[in-house]
Amino acid sequence: MQQKKIALINDITGFGRCSMTSELPIISALKVQVCPVPTAILSVHTGFKNYFLDDYTGKLEKYIDSWQKNNLQFDGIATGFLGSAAQIEIVVDFLKKFSAPMVMIDPVMGDNGKIYKSYTKEMCVKMRELLQFADLVTPNLTEACELLNIPYRENISDSDLATMAANISAKTRGGKVIITGVTPDFSDGSTISNFVYDCGKIDLVTVQKLGSDRSGTGDVFFAVVAASIITGATLTSAVQKAANFVTKCIIHAEKLNLPWNWGLPFEEFLTELN
Repeated sequence: MQQKKIALINDITGFGRCSMTSELPIISALKVQVCPVPTAILSVHTGFKNYFLDDYTGKLEKYIDSWQKNNLQFDGIATGFLGSAAQIEIVVDFLKKFSAPMVMIDPVMGDNGKIYKSYTKEMCVKMRELLQFADLVTPNLTEACELLNIPYRENISDSDLATMAANISAKTRGGKVIITGVTPDFSDGSTISNFVYDCGKIDLVTVQKLGSDRSGTGDVFFAVVAASIITGATLTSAVQKAANFVTKCIIHAEKLNLPWNWGLPFEEFLTELN
């Protein structure tokens, strides 16, 4: 059996352990080949005061055209942060040209009730349109509300989460949704959960809440889920594996007293993923 391949559409950041810089080694450690599609190159991520950014939008079409002329095929396509409406349009075209059996979209749009400053209303609309190509979508609560064009609510019941997940699922091709980083009805604040919706089947994967927010956590989580799904794991088992891995990395980050914008020290645990 041939090794699985994922086309990974995201930016490359030199320092800060996020985006493709984190996703590539993690997916590779799970024995899946990563084929990068760089949307931008950054010296450090935007959580640092000073950063250099080289936007790759103008080069993407020629890059993708080369892949098409070489008749490349992929078992999965995964998307991360997209920096403009033009990039989302290019991704739509990419998904049409390369009809992969599994399309996984991480709609990196915002967090904590706020959409990122770089995200325009046009981009939000186009991200909603992108859902029709997805087999799996992994929004946090802020992004889930934006994808449904409804007001953000911090305190939300499990039944409301189920409704939101079902409504997002109805907009997709494959019906799989993970609403990440939510606080369930039963939680006293010491735990954090991922609400898993798989074509009508619901699960809640809960782990201990540790420390403060750290950059790149969502990228690490998404990488484990994407590679696990591609290699045949169930959605719930993939989420459990990802949540456990992130927790282990956060514990180590707290032990090392790393600044929040240095990301998760996942390197220590790559060999444990298999």
